[in-house]
Amino acid sequence: MDTDDLSIEAYNSIIKIAEAFNHDLTLQFGVLSSKCNNENEYLEKSLLLIEDWESDIESAVNKIFYENIPHINKFESMLKELKESIKKVQKIPIDKRIYEEW
Repeated sequence: MDTDDLSIEAYNSIIKIAEAFNHDLTLQFGVLSSKCNNENEYLEKSLLLIEDWESDIESAVNKIFYENIPHINKFESMLKELKESIKKVQKIPIDKRIYEEW
């Protein structure tokens, strides 16, 4: 799937928040979408990816960011915000989410 296939709620809860923080972070979630078959899988894998980063935050920072490397505390706060946002979307039934028509 592509990020264009995401509901507005999912897109805003991951892509928009990540982009506001750092474009390099957004790229990670864009690549992840290509490895998923549907939105629910994408949301679940996004949470798993965040948990993986949290398990070794210093390594994650070095792998993700190319320039303008954020302070680790700010990155940890961002990951917490992303997790909370994703969990809110997961509570919305898929048929209640809004999708753009292309």
